[in-house]
Amino acid sequence: MGKLFVVGIGPGNYENMTIQADRVLSGCDMIVGYHVYVDLVKDIYPDKEYLSTPMTRETERCRKALAAAAGENKQVAMVCSGDSGIYGMAALIYELSGAYEGVEIEVIPGLTAASSGSALLGAPLTHDFAVISLSDRLTSWEKIETRLDAAARADLSIVIYNPVSRSRPDHLKKACDILLRNLPDDRLCGVARSIGREGQQYEILTLRQLREAQVDMFCTVFIGNAMTKRQGERLITPRGYRDV
Repeated sequence: MGKLFVVGIGPGNYENMTIQADRVLSGCDMIVGYHVYVDLVKDIYPDKEYLSTPMTRETERCRKALAAAAGENKQVAMVCSGDSGIYGMAALIYELSGAYEGVEIEVIPGLTAASSGSALLGAPLTHDFAVISLSDRLTSWEKIETRLDAAARADLSIVIYNPVSRSRPDHLKKACDILLRNLPDDRLCGVARSIGREGQQYEILTLRQLREAQVDMFCTVFIGNAMTKRQGERLITPRGYRDV
């Protein structure tokens, strides 16, 4: 039987990929993934067999990867952006694996956007924080709203994944309105765009400004807590070490 690795490739550039991920991708026979993520690694590993599917075809993608490992006795790598277990394919692979006897599965962690985007902005996540996706394709908006409200009331720093898409262009604005019920409109926020890829940039703004900001699906959004402050061109959230 073959083996299936579920590999987090980080934000997209080779420099932010882990050594373990590089070793797995160098040694595997086939690389499977969403076509955007596959394109990020094709030039680095040109001798591999590739298989990709479009967005919303996650189950099909996972079944094909499992089938290749089971029936063709291959070393297969399913690539995910960021970390494979944070909004990635690791859980779905495990859920489907019962139909593919004997396939060994190993999850390879990667650098998620909360970490890489935080480093780009400065250090906004030094204290407790929550990560919330605004995609309501698999989670109801009512549940997303409850989570946003709870995180704001708990004064957690918040990282927002999937802030907008073509089908939900107003989701970030709606999220800001929910947060503004409990947070001041001058609460410091940050946007990290195209982390580790061409066009990488960031900006620091207030929650009021964030509500009107132009963001896209390549952005990760950060909302600070009550201690978050701007230091020069960076956003930092002290944990309080100097006071100990």
